[in-house]
Amino acid sequence: MPPLRAPRPWLRLLLLLLTVSAAISLLTCLRCLDNPQELLLNFVLTTVYTVGLWLANGYSLDWLDRYVGWKQAPAKRMVLTLVVSLVGSLVVIMLVRLGYILYRQQSPARLFSAQYIDGYVFPLVITVICSLFMHSRSFLLGWREALVRNERLQKEMALAETASLRQQLDPHFMFNALNALTSLVEEEPKLAVRFIRQLSQVYRYVLDARQREVVPLADELEFARSYLFLQHIRYGEALRFELPESREIPAHFVVPPLSLQLLLENALKHNAASVSQPLYLRIELDAAAKTLQVRNTLRLRRLGPDESMGIGLPNLTARYAHLTAEPVQVARTAAEFVVTLPVLSVV
Repeated sequence: MPPLRAPRPWLRLLLLLLTVSAAISLLTCLRCLDNPQELLLNFVLTTVYTVGLWLANGYSLDWLDRYVGWKQAPAKRMVLTLVVSLVGSLVVIMLVRLGYILYRQQSPARLFSAQYIDGYVFPLVITVICSLFMHSRSFLLGWREALVRNERLQKEMALAETASLRQQLDPHFMFNALNALTSLVEEEPKLAVRFIRQLSQVYRYVLDARQREVVPLADELEFARSYLFLQHIRYGEALRFELPESREIPAHFVVPPLSLQLLLENALKHNAASVSQPLYLRIELDAAAKTLQVRNTLRLRRLGPDESMGIGLPNLTARYAHLTAEPVQVARTAAEFVVTLPVLSVV
């Protein structure tokens, strides 16, 4: 015998509303127990009230969530919640009462008589209860989601920090840098001094930026320039690169720290480079679209199992997802691999 399926959410909600309506019908019309027809009419009216008020408040809740959040403007959201909830509920109550009047074949003018105006009080009380429940639930769910997102971001930032430090402080990176420095000291002492300065800037930036959520884009580009200078000493003419000038970058443009290092490291790690077929790296900024593109020629080489864990780009994408709704875009053609990063702004 196959297992029973759980009822769908809308079916569970409908059953809940019908149960609430039945309870309210019995409590508000005890005299109707001796009159099944009156009891059924009272139940139908109560059900229409309950479902209508629930839908009116539910859709208003979804609408308000798109335009005014509890976290951004709690006072404004509270006022709008009360106004929209009461106005929407009043419209539902008047429509239901108008339908009842027409069912009784009475004049629509009775809708505004003293008898019917007094009858608005009880439905509005139900409205306030439903509204308080739904909007309190929305606030608590938003608060819980914010806590979960914050914890997840901290975890991913820690993972990104560990991965970045592991890549930059990798003994192989230091070994290659020292080998290049040794040959420079003997052959080109002036270039060796510059190499040491750039190497110190790379490590200083890694240590300074690892505790920050975002860094100025100009600083990130300067770091990328220093990093690529070190790699160019190692690869020689097998590596060609092009970067925008940092002085032309708006001061309010920021990005997550070490974003470019991760993409540049991936390009160097995954692609073959030689003097006859150099690896081209190009970073382009579109200030109007607020995007930063990192392009590299695509000539994949086979990696060992310990060389790549495949977590760098997904981790960077997850970090961006917590900072902006704009996605990290990855495109691959036969000749190029392109990653487009959103550029954030701080005022």
